[in-house]
Amino acid sequence: MTQVESQVQYSTSYVVSTEDYMTQEDDWDRDHLLDPAWEKQQRKTFTAWCNSHLRKAGTQIENIDEDFRNGLKLMLLLEVISGERLPKPDKGKMRFHKIANVNKALDYICSKGVKLVSIGAEEIVDGNCKMTLGMIWTIILRFAIQDISVEETSAKEGLLLWCQRKTAPYRNVNVQNFHISWKDGLALCALIHRHRPDLIDYSKLRKDDPVGNLNTAFEVAEKYLDIPKMLDAEDIVNTPKPDEKAIMTYVSCFYHAFAGAEQAETAANRICKVLAVNQENEKLMEEYEKLASELLEWIRRTIPWLENRVAEQTMRAMQQKLEDFRDYRRVHKPPRVQEKCQLEINFNTLQTKLRLSNRPAFMPSEGKMVSDIANAWKGLEQVEKGYEEWLLTEIRRLERLDHLAEKFKQKCSLHESWTNGKESLLSQKDYESCSLMEIRALMRKHEAFESDLAAHQDRVEQIAAIAQELNELDYHDASTVNARCQGICDQWDSLGTLTQKRRDSLERVEKLWETIDQLYLEFAKRAAPFNNWMDGAMEDLQDMFIVHSIEEIQSLITAHEQFKATLPEADKERMATMGIQNEIVKIAQTYGIKLSGINPYTNLSPQDIVNKWEAVKHLVPHRDQMLQEEVARQQANERLRRQFAAQANIIGPWIQTKMEEIGHISVEISSSLEDQMNQLKQYEQNIINYKSNIDKLEGDHQLIQEALIFDNKHTNYTMEHIRVGWEQLLTTIARTINEVENQILTRDAKGISQEQLNEFRASFNHFDRKRNGMMDPDDFRACLISMGYDLGEVEFARIMTLVDPNNTGVVTFQAFIDFMTRETGETDTAEQVMASFKILASDKTYITVDELRRELPPEQAEYCISRMTKYIGSDSVNGALDYMSFSSALYGESDL
Repeated sequence: MTQVESQVQYSTSYVVSTEDYMTQEDDWDRDHLLDPAWEKQQRKTFTAWCNSHLRKAGTQIENIDEDFRNGLKLMLLLEVISGERLPKPDKGKMRFHKIANVNKALDYICSKGVKLVSIGAEEIVDGNCKMTLGMIWTIILRFAIQDISVEETSAKEGLLLWCQRKTAPYRNVNVQNFHISWKDGLALCALIHRHRPDLIDYSKLRKDDPVGNLNTAFEVAEKYLDIPKMLDAEDIVNTPKPDEKAIMTYVSCFYHAFAGAEQAETAANRICKVLAVNQENEKLMEEYEKLASELLEWIRRTIPWLENRVAEQTMRAMQQKLEDFRDYRRVHKPPRVQEKCQLEINFNTLQTKLRLSNRPAFMPSEGKMVSDIANAWKGLEQVEKGYEEWLLTEIRRLERLDHLAEKFKQKCSLHESWTNGKESLLSQKDYESCSLMEIRALMRKHEAFESDLAAHQDRVEQIAAIAQELNELDYHDASTVNARCQGICDQWDSLGTLTQKRRDSLERVEKLWETIDQLYLEFAKRAAPFNNWMDGAMEDLQDMFIVHSIEEIQSLITAHEQFKATLPEADKERMATMGIQNEIVKIAQTYGIKLSGINPYTNLSPQDIVNKWEAVKHLVPHRDQMLQEEVARQQANERLRRQFAAQANIIGPWIQTKMEEIGHISVEISSSLEDQMNQLKQYEQNIINYKSNIDKLEGDHQLIQEALIFDNKHTNYTMEHIRVGWEQLLTTIARTINEVENQILTRDAKGISQEQLNEFRASFNHFDRKRNGMMDPDDFRACLISMGYDLGEVEFARIMTLVDPNNTGVVTFQAFIDFMTRETGETDTAEQVMASFKILASDKTYITVDELRRELPPEQAEYCISRMTKYIGSDSVNGALDYMSFSSALYGESDL
């Protein structure tokens, strides 16, 4: 349709009258005279209107109240405008002949459902002007105006609404009635310009030139539209209130003149509406495809990162990996959860719009179905869970490795300190030049060394065992550990060999010597094991420990207390050992023996015993402090556990309660959909407000992980449980709101009342055995039977393809409503669109590119041109397009 020129100023205000003009009007009072100005206008207009039809029969009238007196031209007029034959007229010229002919005409008018009031044949035959004009007006109403209908209005209301619609965009035009609204002529010019802008330049018209405007409209209408001049410009302008019937008669001629254009415009509007729906749906499909692709691509990129199980070699590096994972859970994943939820909402909304517009269901590209995205998301969460478990396992492993590595180094250092110089001592041949006493002393000294060597065997085995465990746990510096362990083992073997070789030499020499210093030997024998005990005690007191609970640290404290209980007995052993040394000194003093100050049987001096004993006594309170510090740390960990558990035990049930309440709202039938929507919106706001509790729990969880706490006996809820429950709650409230929105959309589009919707819900709830918002096929069949459906197997199978197109085995409430309302809605069809195109194509079986561009707005025209196939019929012309197959394709139909 041609657009109004840009300089036209738009106004959308208009009023529709509600008078009923199809009932014979009461103002044809036999005793009341017409206003002279109105009578003049009616005589001119009605005469011109009658002649516009009579000329088709080759005749006309000159005087409206004289030329119809014999009834002949009156009957002829009715035959022309109705296309029907009236009874044969009487040919006589007597008064009763004339009355008979007029009565035949009036009887015909009455046969068309028109009630004539106060109009009789005698008045017409007598030339009563008022009655004659009333009769002609009745004919005009019945045959020129009655069938006019716009938006379910009729007659005068329809004609007035049509005028208002067509002139609404024009400046200085405001059609409110059929009298003064037309005095300035702009309304008539606007009607012509709206349909034929090539005939009038509306921008040059002036409101202060009503006569010029009216004459312009009359002349153009007569010359180009075949509408005779029925009014006089000066009469209209000079009359305070022009005659309504005259104006209405003249304007009706414009309506009929443009009826063809109106039909084309209606067809074009229908097509534009259908195309707009398709374009909007295609846009939603493209947006779904884009969002689905982006989400799947993000999942595709994220899964390899989560599947990467290459462990770092240091605790710091693994803790950084854990922190990166926390950032992913806190920052990167939540927006994707919202995208996934929004994607499902968009998909459901799109499918609802497609159903309401009678379009085929949307099938996303392969791999991009909602189920595909759900499966991909499920895979992501499985990998995500495995990744977190792997991280924590690796951190525990590295913690264990660091502990073992430090313990290994400590034991190796103690052992290497003890073995330092031992090979050199064992390799000496000092016994070759010693005295008997010295030889025996060397022998006893060697025996003491062998005892000492045997005592250190456990430490070597412990070092080897720790090295083996470090290798089994894949310690990153295992090569260094293995090399050091191998060195110690090789040295130990060498010491064993050298020890045995020296013993053989000493035993051979011992036979030559007969004396031995028993006191030195006894001191050496008692001092060595006591020294070893003190070495072991010092090692235990300095031993590193790692615990994860108060019970474990309490066990260490108990063991330490037991150790402290043995100190008095150890002190007795120390005093006994030192007593031997005192006995040696006493004997030397008694018998005047000069002592060298060196015990020939041991390297341990009394001072060594004193020093180590003091060291042991110093390490005991140090160990006490370390254990108490660990108790404090475990108590702090226990507080963290209880703090987390206290919140989790509230949040977990809260989430479950909200899920159940939301489910109850979605199935209740005691309130309207709008009430349900308001209630769900309130729940949604409450859930959003509750997010701070989740964030606080996340903070406590982070503190727990940073403290390397791996269990919590005070709650069954883990952070993973809370996260999954929270995400499900967000998804459920959003999905439920979307379902109610779709129900509202369906209800409004299908015209379903709240009572009907409640009835549908009650039926659905009754047969929803599991109360999960879904019916299985057997329950659905029972529901349909209860509602009066007589179902055979074939018919039920057909219905199931409608309500469960994806063959999921369940029927949702939305699908149930769609089925129950499928036949009730008024939607456009492929046949209607095809009929509209046929109008634009002037009844041809094809339409041309030029016709599309002329009749449709540019965007819709190009949309059709780009999608219509070339017409291949025998009557095809250049540029012919197939609108029939295009109309079928819009509705997913291969053949109508």
